[in-house]
This record gives sequence, structure tokens and C-alpha cells, in this order.
Amino acid sequence: MTGFLFELSFLLAAPVWLLMIFAPAWRGTERLAASPLTVVPILAVYLAMALPVFPELWTAVSSPDLDTFRDLTALANGAGAIWAQVIAWDLLIGQWMYRESRELGLSPLLMGPLLVLTILLSPFGLLLFLALRAVRTARAARKATPVPLG
Repeated sequence: MTGFLFELSFLLAAPVWLLMIFAPAWRGTERLAASPLTVVPILAVYLAMALPVFPELWTAVSSPDLDTFRDLTALANGAGAIWAQVIAWDLLIGQWMYRESRELGLSPLLMGPLLVLTILLSPFGLLLFLALRAVRTARAARKATPVPLG
């Protein structure tokens, strides 16, 4: 059952990712990406895996150290719960990036690969997006600043 739940956590997120990457201009994608409720089914999977190992999970988060965390991830439900949590938060990050990119007018041809990178290695994808966002925002601010005459 834990193996199924582990796989289910990504399968629940995959349709949102696919729409943001392959149908970014579709109105349905925009509405879906604007909702934080996309993660609720994934968080239900998280709860299903976290509750059986709640004492170990609580110990790992209330008194964090590497060995306690390692003990939690050695349990199938512990590793599965952490995986589902990562999938949910990565999806929220991806949705935010998608919405920001639409506001900034970034090309879907640029954002598609960046969202794929975020699915696979979200810290790298987010850092790259933040740098891209900063450059785009700075350019927009320079264009909006009036040039003094005379």
C-alpha cells in the first residue's frame, strides 16, 4: 500500500505540471494554477503515510538531528510521507512560478524546461527562476523610468 501511495503522490501532481508546461495559455490551466487546492489530494496521501509513523515524525521535526531524520526516512511510510510533502510543496512553487512568468510575459518555451527542472530539482529551478525574474523586473523598471529631458 505504501508503494502505491508513494507513486500516487506524483500522479496527482502530474496533470497540473503537464498543463503548465504543455498548455500554458489555456484558460483552464490559468485557473488551476491559481488554486492552492491542487495540493489537497497530495496532502491527503501525506496524511495517510504520516499518521502511522507520527511518533517518529514528531520526534524528527520537534528535535531535529540527522540521525533522527535518517531513522524516519528508513521507514517506508516516513520516506513516503516526506516524498508526498516535497511533491506538494514543489507543485505550489511551480504554480507560483507559472503565474509569475505569465505576469512577466516570459516565453512558455523558456518556462517549459524551467518547470521540468523544478519538478526534478526544485531548488535549482526556483533559484534560476528567481534570477530570471530579477533580471526581467529590473529591465521593466528601467523602461518605466522616464528619461529626463534637457
